[in-house]
Amino acid sequence: MRHRRAAAGLRGAGTPGARHASRSSQNGRAGRHGAVWNNGCAIASAAHHGGGYRRRRRHLRRRIRLWSPGRLEPGKNPAHGGGLRLAFHPPGWGNRRTTNAGGGNTIPVKPLNEVIQSIIRLRREGTNLTLLAACPNSEAVLEAAVKTAAENHAPMLFAATLNQVDLDGGYTGWTPQMFVERIRFFAQKYRCQAPLYPCLDHGGPWLKDRDTLEKLTLEETMSNVKRSLEACLEAGYALLHIDPTVDRSLPAGETVSLAALVERTVTLIAHAEQFRRQRGLPEVAYEVGSEEVHGGLVNFQHFQRFLRALRAALEAHNLENAWPCFVVAQVGTDLHTTYFDAEAARRIFQEVSPLGSLAKGHYTDWVENPQDYPATGMGGANVGPEFTAEEYHALRDLASKEEALCRTHRGITPSGFVAALEKAVVASGRWQKWLQPEEKGKDFKALTPARQSWLLETGARYIWTQPEVLAARQALYHNLSAVMPDPNQYVVARIARRMDAYVNAFGLFDAAGYFAA
Repeated sequence: MRHRRAAAGLRGAGTPGARHASRSSQNGRAGRHGAVWNNGCAIASAAHHGGGYRRRRRHLRRRIRLWSPGRLEPGKNPAHGGGLRLAFHPPGWGNRRTTNAGGGNTIPVKPLNEVIQSIIRLRREGTNLTLLAACPNSEAVLEAAVKTAAENHAPMLFAATLNQVDLDGGYTGWTPQMFVERIRFFAQKYRCQAPLYPCLDHGGPWLKDRDTLEKLTLEETMSNVKRSLEACLEAGYALLHIDPTVDRSLPAGETVSLAALVERTVTLIAHAEQFRRQRGLPEVAYEVGSEEVHGGLVNFQHFQRFLRALRAALEAHNLENAWPCFVVAQVGTDLHTTYFDAEAARRIFQEVSPLGSLAKGHYTDWVENPQDYPATGMGGANVGPEFTAEEYHALRDLASKEEALCRTHRGITPSGFVAALEKAVVASGRWQKWLQPEEKGKDFKALTPARQSWLLETGARYIWTQPEVLAARQALYHNLSAVMPDPNQYVVARIARRMDAYVNAFGLFDAAGYFAA
């Protein structure tokens, strides 16, 4: 396999962005912040986006001083006594059923289970599509994903892990409900009429770092996962990825047995379905499997046995309706490789499509041949670290502009953003989990410059919301605001250009119409 250039700390024209031209309610009622939800799926609506809209925003907005992430604004310098501000609209804002200033229509969209059936049918008719799932590891990435969906009239999935979004706020500061509300907010901002699907990524025991650090038992971590699934369902998630492929109680190198894997998968699905029915919530789609070797699903014969056993177990529990629409499979990519194995993908498609499912690839970041995803029948692909890296580099570029500004303009106090970010990443200690065997035990500064750079850009997503980093970022934006009207939009636009490359390669441009209900 070819190694990821990012793992070596490199950047350049080889990435997709450079290679390609460029519930609250059910039954379709309008939700808060202007989104309409149908069968658990987002139906984006947009409010007026002209001057009147901006005036209403200024009049109605409540600014809440929080440490958690929000829309960073250049108008107030925290170094001069300003606060870190998260803008929320009051309850009821945008509670309407229109999609444009002229009173247009809301656009009902299909639940993901039906979307997958549509993609299978379209493939038989000669149209190949792969859904893009952006991992919302920051406010800027989330905004860029909605912006990309709106400007390309393309469906967008948001695959949030429990580390990112959970009842404790995760490292983004969002609970599932807050996460969905931010999607709604940006759907209004960009007048998005494309389907937006909030999803859970890797919902399973010990897949939240805190559960591992606290050395929880299987019973304890499964209980935490069940509570998280309930919160996701109540917030209106469209898809739940059930992933019990990790077992910290096993000896090193030993994988979860097939029987345990199926039993835990069905246990979590059964809990979600029971809770959903008790609360009268709409049906939700499911995703199963893992791309990781520890799940034991990399071997194709084992993968086949897992599918057969899972189907039998779901039928035995009267859960046929919960058959997964996505099955995660190993298609050649991981954190350090970028070449997608098209032959493996074709083989997996032939296995899962007769069951009404499609394969979903993880670790799609910086993949060298993204156009092969729709060509081989891949139903979806997750991208996350690549967008974090682009946010990191965009902010480094803004910091360089600030340095130039300080040289030519007196009286500007440097933000110290780069130093604050590096200090926070190193202090977090999370960079250590990506060390190579020969790097174990080394101090961060003892690593090569290329490795330091890669670890910083990869680990930045964990510390965007730390107060010191937020304050430095706010100061950076303030210093540049006299020259750049909106430095944050510069960052968002950079990330969106990366996403555009996948939209084009996956056949998603103007594809939202395929999924109208």
